[in-house]
Amino acid sequence: MYCDRRAFLRLGVSAAAGLPFALAFGEEQPAVASPLSGARGAAKVAVVRCRSYGPEVRTALNEAFDLLGGIGGLVKGKTVTVKINLTGTNFSAYLDRPVGETYMTHYATALALTSLLFGAGARRVRFVESTTSRARLETSLGLADWDLGALRALGEVEFENTRNLGAGKAYAQMAVPTGGYMFSSFQFNHAYHDTDVLVSLAKLKQHITAGVTCSMKNLFGITPNSLYGGQAGSEDALDGRGPLHSPFGNEKIKLPGLRTGSHPTDPGVRVPRIVTDVCTARPIHLAIVDGITSMNGGEGPWCRDVVEIKMTTPGVIIAGLNPVSTDAVCTAIMGFPNPRATRGTPPFEHCENHILLAEQAGLGVADLAQIDVRGLPLDKARHPYTAAARRADA
Repeated sequence: MYCDRRAFLRLGVSAAAGLPFALAFGEEQPAVASPLSGARGAAKVAVVRCRSYGPEVRTALNEAFDLLGGIGGLVKGKTVTVKINLTGTNFSAYLDRPVGETYMTHYATALALTSLLFGAGARRVRFVESTTSRARLETSLGLADWDLGALRALGEVEFENTRNLGAGKAYAQMAVPTGGYMFSSFQFNHAYHDTDVLVSLAKLKQHITAGVTCSMKNLFGITPNSLYGGQAGSEDALDGRGPLHSPFGNEKIKLPGLRTGSHPTDPGVRVPRIVTDVCTARPIHLAIVDGITSMNGGEGPWCRDVVEIKMTTPGVIIAGLNPVSTDAVCTAIMGFPNPRATRGTPPFEHCENHILLAEQAGLGVADLAQIDVRGLPLDKARHPYTAAARRADA
């Protein structure tokens, strides 16, 4: 099942000019780190109770990091890039709540994380997201009521809209070391290459096309709109990543790094495989998932015509050094007992399971029996998102 959100994404933004341009591709560069190194040894995931977006967020996140053994060794003296989730880039309240409480990254989690990163010795923190606006990322975040001054007061903080070249002079080509399910390499904005550490700061949500969206699915959006979207070929591109979801109607678009040969056309197969390939090419070093409050059923308001959407309050923050293990625990917290389930089993009724695909690609452990869950036990953290999950939890 594919939830087309193009019409929603166009709300409040002008149409792109679509002028042709000469793509500035950089020379092929190796991936920053091998996704296979240390994957088995990093199967530690912290789950901490947190019920509000006040000062409690920093306390809970700090506790999570302590449970993981600290983050100083990971970030000290380093440039840390934080991929946030502003999916849809429409900041109107949803379900009568601010978007940070339902389906986007909440400012409070970003502020707490930045404070802790600098406290652990990070040299620079860079926030990144591919938005549906030509505006700088700072402008979009201002519309979302982020206090950029408070973030900058903590240390050297940068922001970059990665929908195109941005501040870079060339795209960074990053290989998929395993060969990939669909892609052998990707072209990314320089920010995803010119960094020492990548953090995925996501929400705890289901997803119409991918089953769940936590730390790994958050990286689907690092593919630039200018190369992988419906207006590929234009640095002014704003259109969504329809060509990645389906080749139909996009036959003339040549996706950089796509392996030769035939590929599935079902979005429920393509998206999970692409998520795995992206996370293999650009590994996540620290996965943080906000389950303080969220929404169930789907990933955003555009899914309301497909499923019933409600606000949900799991009251937890989940963090791990391996995104596969972290997302497996997240899936279990949402009430789905087998994060390694194959297609046809909730929450993967209509799609392949990218968590399982990532495990099979060697990116980490998805078997709950092999994951060291620290802090709040799973049986106390579990918060079933759907009727099917509640039945499975009974």
